[in-house]
Amino acid sequence: MITLVENDIKVEEYLYIRNSVSWKKLSNSQAQKAIDNSLFFVKAIDENGKLVGMGRIVGDGSVICYIQDLVVVPEFQKSGIGSVILNKLIDYVKSIKEEGTTMMLCLMCAKGREPFYIKHNFIPRPTDGLGPGMIQYLE
Repeated sequence: MITLVENDIKVEEYLYIRNSVSWKKLSNSQAQKAIDNSLFFVKAIDENGKLVGMGRIVGDGSVICYIQDLVVVPEFQKSGIGSVILNKLIDYVKSIKEEGTTMMLCLMCAKGREPFYIKHNFIPRPTDGLGPGMIQYLE
């Protein structure tokens, strides 16, 4: 049984779950700022109280939102937790979308995770009408 907790995550939890999948290290101040500037945050807790996943929404909350940091601790992957978190994130964005408008919900996924997002109706890029996503790391 998984419990989702909204908008309540500590820096240590955020860093723990990122580190569980070997993502780039963040400072405590970076992590706190990321938490503070998120539109929405959800964490997944198992029946033993263990943090097993998280995801957050960033963006302007009107025209575009991004799914960011959707992570499930490796030993809990492929158990449906990622889908539960993703659906909660999508529901949040739907709840803030103005009636009669279109909101873009975007993400960049880790290599090899495309089938998971395709299963949830995301469109891989590039397409005939959409160019590829791009990134630049500023160090």
